[in-house]
Amino acid sequence: MLEALQSMLDDRTTSVTWLFIGIILLSYVLEDLAIVTAAILASQGNLPISWALLAIFIGIATGDLALYGLGRSGRRFRCVRLKLLKMPYFPMAKQRFETHLFLNLFIIRFVPGLRTVGFTLSGFLALPVGLFFGAVVTATALWSSLVFGIIYTFGQQTWLVATQYQWLLIPVALLGLLSVNRLIKKTYLKGC
Repeated sequence: MLEALQSMLDDRTTSVTWLFIGIILLSYVLEDLAIVTAAILASQGNLPISWALLAIFIGIATGDLALYGLGRSGRRFRCVRLKLLKMPYFPMAKQRFETHLFLNLFIIRFVPGLRTVGFTLSGFLALPVGLFFGAVVTATALWSSLVFGIIYTFGQQTWLVATQYQWLLIPVALLGLLSVNRLIKKTYLKGC
């Protein structure tokens, strides 16, 4: 298995294309893992920085648009509309969500656990897709660049590059990122 991966990495054109596609697909499963993996691949010279960042950005942005589309299509089903409209806190949540819309969408990007609900609700409420996409693109660019930059810089450290355990950076970085996400979630949701 490792030999097959290494031979793919040796063929630069094929490997860069497949790594690019792989990062996009990985971002649909777990965004943070895609960012960490892309940063490590770029720091090791297996994927150009611009391609790594573009793959992350495409994967996250299209995933968020898919959630918006899912919410938008949910409006067509009467049972979904009725169930949501009968929820006791829906009117209050809708009003709070629509107030400072751009800021709320921007913040949702940084609070794990709110992305799926918030972006799907955006589509269900038929929020302007341009405003939604603008907030998502801005927040995604900021978040991805920040995390990517930190991981990339750490992955470039000479002492790490010289060891055979450099791939351990992926699980360590992912664990650190998940811990930060959990802290952000607790802090943000504490005030709600």
